[in-house]
Order: sequence, then C-alpha cells, then structure tokens
Amino acid sequence: METRIDDLEIRLTYQESTIEELNQVILRQQTEIDRLARELERLKTHIENSHSQTTPTDERPPHY
Repeated sequence: METRIDDLEIRLTYQESTIEELNQVILRQQTEIDRLARELERLKTHIENSHSQTTPTDERPPHY
C-alpha cells in the first residue's frame, strides 16, 4: 500500500510540473497572438490609408 501511495505522489508531481509547463507555453502563445493581432491592425490601417492617398486612375499624369 505504501508503494502505491508513493507512486501516486510521484505521478502527481510530474503532472503538476507538466501542467505548469503547458501553462507557460499557453501564456507565450497568447502574448504572440496579441502581438500579431496588433501588427495586423497596424498593417490594415496602413493599407487603408495608402489606398485613400492614391490618385484616381482617370486623372491625367502631370506630363500631359
């Protein structure tokens, strides 16, 4: 019986360690997702602004 309890305690310790490692991975991934979402918004804004600053296609070029 004592051996069984010791084995269970060892398994529990490994599981707690694994859970903590997985939690750290999730935190890093969420940080990266947040960073990428901000970058995507910045790029979308940049594209929208650059489209609004283009000249119309039917406008004559300056050399005419």
